[in-house]
Amino acid sequence: MGKYENKNVVITGGSSGLGLATAQLLVGAGARVLITGRDQTALDAARSRLGGNAIAVRSDAASLSDIEALADRVKAEFGTVDALFANAGVNGFAPFESTSEQMFDHLLAINAKGPYFTVQKLAPLLAEGSGVVLTTSVANVRALPALSAYAASKAALRSMTRGLARELLPRKIRVNAVSPGAIDSGILEKSMPAEAAEQTKTQMAADIPMLRLGTPDEVARAVVFLAFEATYTTGAELTIDGGGSQL
Repeated sequence: MGKYENKNVVITGGSSGLGLATAQLLVGAGARVLITGRDQTALDAARSRLGGNAIAVRSDAASLSDIEALADRVKAEFGTVDALFANAGVNGFAPFESTSEQMFDHLLAINAKGPYFTVQKLAPLLAEGSGVVLTTSVANVRALPALSAYAASKAALRSMTRGLARELLPRKIRVNAVSPGAIDSGILEKSMPAEAAEQTKTQMAADIPMLRLGTPDEVARAVVFLAFEATYTTGAELTIDGGGSQL
């Protein structure tokens, strides 16, 4: 019997990267997991990898109607939820001077509005003692070039973690955040040629005290800890960045 047998978990942005790694860890420990994403092909591939204890639902984190439909689907599939990982998010790189209104709105809609209303719509389904985990970023405390709008969206999410933790305390629901630094999640390979991606990762690793990038599994273990094991912790942000923002 797995450690999380009979536990129901929802992971937004679960078709790749940190979300998929967390889903794999939980399914391997016996949990039933519902993942979301916008790309049906990626969702189908993730569902195939995760096996019979996983459900894949196409859902746009920036769409309130999609979030409401997701809540209905989760209620039909699970009834109650033991953990919610509101992980869906996007990156956005642009110098301050050339950041457009469209880009700013896009980042805030997905990275801040999406998690807020995902928690709001799924909160009635969260069991007493359950855990909510949000994904922030070390960008919310570091002044990184070309990331001012992205950092603002993640800083909003950090503040939201505290606010939602306070408001959900009467229901004994904990709300915490993971704050990843440089993680080798495959996202660079999707946005640039392979050789350039490798050079970028080498440069990034050289700036980290531990001299390497993190892995999605290392973030996943932190998410599961906050969701299930950190029973006396709420409103906190756990940094996973090899010491990059701390040392």
